[in-house]
Amino acid sequence: MLTATAREAHYVVGDWQAAAFGTGPADRDRAEAGVAAAYAAAGLDAPERYVWVPSPARGAVAAAVLAGHGDVLAAAGLGELVDQARADLGGVPAGTSVLAAVRTRPWEAERAAACSEQGPEQWPQVWAETGGLLWNQVQALVTRVRAAIGDLGARAGGDATDAQAEATASLLRGATLDAVLGQHDAPWLALFETLGRLDGPLAGLAEAARATGWWWPYERLVILSERPAELHRDEPGRLHRGDGPALAYPDGFALHAWRGMPIPPDFVDSLTGLTADRISSEENAELRRVMLEIFGYDRYLAETGARPIHRDETGVLWTIDLPGDEPVVMVEVVNSTPEPDGTHRTYYLRVPPGTRTARAGVAWTFGVDEADYHPEKQT
Repeated sequence: MLTATAREAHYVVGDWQAAAFGTGPADRDRAEAGVAAAYAAAGLDAPERYVWVPSPARGAVAAAVLAGHGDVLAAAGLGELVDQARADLGGVPAGTSVLAAVRTRPWEAERAAACSEQGPEQWPQVWAETGGLLWNQVQALVTRVRAAIGDLGARAGGDATDAQAEATASLLRGATLDAVLGQHDAPWLALFETLGRLDGPLAGLAEAARATGWWWPYERLVILSERPAELHRDEPGRLHRGDGPALAYPDGFALHAWRGMPIPPDFVDSLTGLTADRISSEENAELRRVMLEIFGYDRYLAETGARPIHRDETGVLWTIDLPGDEPVVMVEVVNSTPEPDGTHRTYYLRVPPGTRTARAGVAWTFGVDEADYHPEKQT
């Protein structure tokens, strides 16, 4: 059964959500103390050196250099990053990775014990009420960061062959798997704290997670990454920003996104003077969707001469056929509640491509079937 904790689960989850998406300089003293405690819990001496880097990208490059892949990365156009990593590391032997001892084994032991304690029926519910509330958003962010680190070689340009670029991406993505995720371990740490399991072997890991980003543990040193300098998300929690990077670290490593969709750094700025013809001619389906959002679906409908495919008392159903992509289907509805000036605002709501009637589209926006949609008054 669920073990009582000093605080209710929603407070615990709120604190770990703040940690997961926290920005600004790491609390280095607290992070280093947490790392030392994690080493001690694993029966290891504290690391001799704490090597701080400004982003997980720099950390992954340093880890790849320690693994003996510096020359491969340099040949792929990442020579400057390799030189920075070697300077950061200072030529001091690091020893082998101790990730398994510091994080993997104690983590698995606590998870197995917690699962056994809760039982097969209670365990999914406990997860859903704690870490599960954070998992999708945090994991999406981790996945994007890992992908961007793997793409460093492609971003560098240069004369690298396709084989070199692919090898570089594989090495860098692999290096990210050797990291403790720090603040991005928040979903599981929220679960463990709710179950009263952060006072034992995981205490140091939790302390570090509250204070820093990703870190790479070795026998004699640890590489620690700063947290993001900026993080911008939309209401559903997706990376989103139209006038700069949605995620940025102090060294310039950054991700650009529009409602969670990756976009080139200069993409939004390039849309000045955007036209319906340019949207229609864009071959990249994902970028075309971003263009449509910025341009406005209603404006695009008007300028392309789109025709309604169905209308009834609930609204008008429109479709936009896009080359190489599923059609955009929207239902046009009029808000029955007047604005302060007495007018009634018109909205265009995107609905699934298979929608065939306006009523079905409006019903879908309320989460019900068409047959069950019988509003007394639309709002």
